Amino acid sequence: MLGCHGGEAPGFRATAFLIDDVFAIDAGGIVGALPITAQARLEAVALSHIHLDHMKDLAMVADNTFALRRSPLDVYGAETTVKHLKRHLFNDKLWPDFTRIPTASRPTIRLHSVSLEKDVRIGRLTIRAIPVFHTVESVAFLVSDGSGTIAVSGDTGPTTRLWEVLNGTHDLRAVLVECSFPNALQEVADLSGHFTPQTLKTELEKLANRDVPIFVYHLKPPFYGEVARELRGMGRRLRILKLADEFRF
Repeated sequence: MLGCHGGEAPGFRATAFLIDDVFAIDAGGIVGALPITAQARLEAVALSHIHLDHMKDLAMVADNTFALRRSPLDVYGAETTVKHLKRHLFNDKLWPDFTRIPTASRPTIRLHSVSLEKDVRIGRLTIRAIPVFHTVESVAFLVSDGSGTIAVSGDTGPTTRLWEVLNGTHDLRAVLVECSFPNALQEVADLSGHFTPQTLKTELEKLANRDVPIFVYHLKPPFYGEVARELRGMGRRLRILKLADEFRF
């Protein structure tokens, strides 16, 4: 867990999960967690959506590693996510266009649009993007090595298709799910497409397999203590993710 929070402050890093040392889901908290040599070993990143706390470190990873890479960093996302990366980040205005640096034929960053609910092979893993509910196009990712599958919700409020897919996933090993705001800010959560503990509790009732471990992330730093207390009072086995947590599924 390079980053597992819904924002940044001392002791908090935005979302980035590292798998097998070479593949990341989201890129919010990479550079504060990995030395430059480890950043250069990254082979692929899958972005759940375009919001800064999930993609901002792509800029510095590119800048830190362009001279160290033997091959481009492959970045995957839904069509609009990739379009906005090119238009608003790697545009030679907000940030240099690392999709053409050092050269167009040997770039630092290579962008790939993924189709919803279609398997994409990344090294030894397969990912599948499932649409969820947020203020911009956002996807959950199913990540499989052929013998087990984990799910990462991305930013979402109450949704339907994700749970339908998970209920049909026979080898589901864990679900990593967001929860951003306390119950007192339910209206804010609804407007911004996020869970509170009370809406998360309702959503988890849609998951048929009650034995699958549930890991919660994306707690907003200003409300961390309040959200954590409410999650612990839900009466369901949950684990709140912490920086540097490591798991084998």
